[in-house]
Order: sequence, then C-alpha cells, then structure tokens
Amino acid sequence: MDVNQVENPERRNLILNSIALGLIGASGVASCSLFQTNVCTPGGFTRTPIQFIAALGDPKSSSGTGAQEWGSWRKDPGPRGVWMRDYEKEIVENQGVAPAGWNYDPQNWWLDEHGIIMESPAFPLKAGRYLVTGGRTTTAGLTINGQGNWNLDDGACLYDVTHLPCRSAKYVSTDGGKGSPLTAKASDFPVISGGIMPAVEGCTKQDYAVLFLVGKEMI
Repeated sequence: MDVNQVENPERRNLILNSIALGLIGASGVASCSLFQTNVCTPGGFTRTPIQFIAALGDPKSSSGTGAQEWGSWRKDPGPRGVWMRDYEKEIVENQGVAPAGWNYDPQNWWLDEHGIIMESPAFPLKAGRYLVTGGRTTTAGLTINGQGNWNLDDGACLYDVTHLPCRSAKYVSTDGGKGSPLTAKASDFPVISGGIMPAVEGCTKQDYAVLFLVGKEMI
C-alpha cells in the first residue's frame, strides 16, 4: 500500500464532520452529536449529555473575566421555545407560562436566531472545568473559577468554541415595558450564521455566544 494514501483516521473524521456540519446548519444538538462521534475526549474529562452555555467575552480572547454573567441551558431551548407569531396565544393567554412549562419574564426575555422566544438560561454557570466546542473543528477545556475568571486550554479562543449558527440575545424591556416580542420584526429573522441579533423596539439587547457543553472534569 502506498503510504501517501494512508490517511490519519482522526483527520479523516474531522474533515467528514466539518462537511456534514455545513449541511446540518442550525441543528444544534444534531451537529454537536455528530461532532462528538469520532473526536476523542481529552484526558481528565468525561462526556456528558449536551448542554448549552450562553457566554460573554471577546471572541478573540482565550481568557477573561465576567463569567458570573454566563448562564447555561440543560436542555436545548429551541424546541422548548415559542415562535414570536404564537406569543399571545401560547404565552400571554397562558398567564406567562410557555407550553414547555417555563415562565416568561416580560422585562427580561430571550430570542434565538429563528425568532423563537426561549426560556432564560440558569445563572450563573458554576465554577469548574468543562469541555466545550462550537461543533466545528475545536474542542477545548474551559476553566471557570469562583471569581468569575474564565480560561480556555491550548490557546483556543472564544470564537473557536462558539457555535456560529446558534444566535441568542437577551432583551430587556424599556420605555415603560412596551418592548416585547410584539415589537420585534419577523422580517429580521432568521439571523445568518455568525450574525448579530436584531434590535427590538422598546428594548435594550445583549448578544450572547452559544457554546456546546459536552463534558466535565472527571472527579
């Protein structure tokens, strides 16, 4: 056999995964599951069911502060969410409780890239060691300490472990509480991969990066 034709298995799997992820697009759980299939787990970590981190920070940085403002979703919030067009029927008429059972806060609410109203993540993300990925080509260890400092292993930056198709933002109602999903524009959605979430009249906005949490430090 010609040695030039022998391909490194991990490299081959990484290439195949990357191609498939481009076809999958915005399917968060599906793309992350595929990415995990043939990529080894770094030493010191154990794989866990997929969770999702809402993170803030400079995309080019490998470390920073303010992780006390990071949150997490234990379950994919998209399928548990409510389309903006169904806001009045499924949330307002149900006294602020979404069909999936979570409570909507009219002063502090979340949207995804499709215009789906999501439940708020749980804050803060606990201090610890996590294995995170953006479902592309990088998986890295993430350390968060009790002071809210964060650090990614091996020189990875926040952009490397951000899942670009998944966009998310927190909207805080201003102007006497007039800002709501009713003042958002359906024409602003869906948001392109890596794009900025749209402004909503009557609200301030904070964009968050979405990271896949796929493992935790072995204890």
